[in-house]
Amino acid sequence: MKVRAALLLAGAFALVGARPPMRFQPDPSSVIAAEMAFNRLAQEKGQWTAFRETSAEDAVMFVPQRVLAKDWLRKQVDPPASVQWSPSIVYVSCNGNLAASTGNWKRLDGSTGYFTTMWRRDKKGAWKWIMDHGDKLTSPREAPEYLSGKVATCKRRGPDGGQDMAPHGSAPASGARDRRALPPADESLLWSADAATDGSRHVTVRMWNGTDYETVIDDRVEAPES
Repeated sequence: MKVRAALLLAGAFALVGARPPMRFQPDPSSVIAAEMAFNRLAQEKGQWTAFRETSAEDAVMFVPQRVLAKDWLRKQVDPPASVQWSPSIVYVSCNGNLAASTGNWKRLDGSTGYFTTMWRRDKKGAWKWIMDHGDKLTSPREAPEYLSGKVATCKRRGPDGGQDMAPHGSAPASGARDRRALPPADESLLWSADAATDGSRHVTVRMWNGTDYETVIDDRVEAPES
């Protein structure tokens, strides 16, 4: 009986270990909530403290050169007053694991600018930022009256030009023009951050609409003046 019980217990642990990874709904409101909590943490505990506590291990930022955030943030002291920010729009991948947010920021001295942040869910489902960048503006970008969110479609074009649903699966082969080569799986939300040695950079976010990618964020930052 003891042997049988041990085997049953081992089988139960094996079943638990074999569970598939957690899947999450593509919920823009959860990203907006993460952004607001991030800003609130900065006001309460300090700007760089908030950045440290909400970043992923591999997060990157620009100062203005691209750096690994955890290494750079480790050396930073919180300023007396944090910058304040608010997202205007959020874009979420079809599987709900990746998101982009963009909006305006301001400082107490009246200076303004914009930001774009990429977010990724960790193993527990919490949002952690993986890329953050922004720039100054002479006047803030026009913001919508209400915060909004958009979700990439899970549809992809089949080999005959039709549509099929495929939110999960293996990554498509580059260059091929068949079902396996077309998003998502999950390449429904793509981002890039090309940085030059002079401090200039180009950040883009593209979202899959069922037949092609739409560029939803296109930020260009000039090199800082010497």
